[in-house]
Amino acid sequence: MTAAAPAFGLLEAEPGWRSIDLLSDLHLLQADATFDAWRRHLAATAADAIFILGDLFEAWVGDDAAQVPGLASQCAEVLRQASARRPVFFMHGNRDFLVGETFSRDCGLTLLADPTLLTFGGRSWLLAHGDALCLGDPTYLRYREQVRSPDWIAHFMAKPLPEREAMARQMRDASQMHQSALPTWADVDADAARSVLRAAGTNTLIHGHTHHPVEHDLGEGLRRIVLSDWDLTADPPRAEVIRLYADGRLMRLPPAT
Repeated sequence: MTAAAPAFGLLEAEPGWRSIDLLSDLHLLQADATFDAWRRHLAATAADAIFILGDLFEAWVGDDAAQVPGLASQCAEVLRQASARRPVFFMHGNRDFLVGETFSRDCGLTLLADPTLLTFGGRSWLLAHGDALCLGDPTYLRYREQVRSPDWIAHFMAKPLPEREAMARQMRDASQMHQSALPTWADVDADAARSVLRAAGTNTLIHGHTHHPVEHDLGEGLRRIVLSDWDLTADPPRAEVIRLYADGRLMRLPPAT
């Protein structure tokens, strides 16, 4: 299976930015230790902008979920406060691709295309969630294409909120069963990563999704850098941001407190 040619988003950093934070895969499901760490980080970070590269939520069943008491409305308030202090950008992940314009506008978020070519400090960086490049899992890629089709989305969103929430739980269970049946975790395909970097005219891909935070040398001066997932209830706990500086440095940092 081959990756479709991507339609890149383009974003140029503001001239005054000195650093940005990149994070992904918090999979927020309840107001637990992970939620608290994320909330504190957004309030305390020294970065000039925040980029959330997908799967902030374990599941997102529609923007109307934020209009009733619960985690979605709590997250909305955290994001509103954060975006009042600095720009906050959001890229859809495989779990929260239904985050829409209503929620984004209410929270002050700027939606990013997947992938987006960021120009910052005279350099360029390709930002992605990463799931579309996991070519070793064709079953998931077919499912991804299905649930992102306008017909599927319209049919899903026509259902009452409680029914959508129940369907999301069923889809999460099915996803976990599918992943456990795979002989190995489907990682980003190296050839696909090289291809998308060449198409974008840059040498570094930064993505999430795989939960394997490491840097990969792709050869030919190309590399891909993987963000950490967050789980403060795990043993040991996991939570990390990548801070990208205007001079090109990258640092992996714990959440600010």
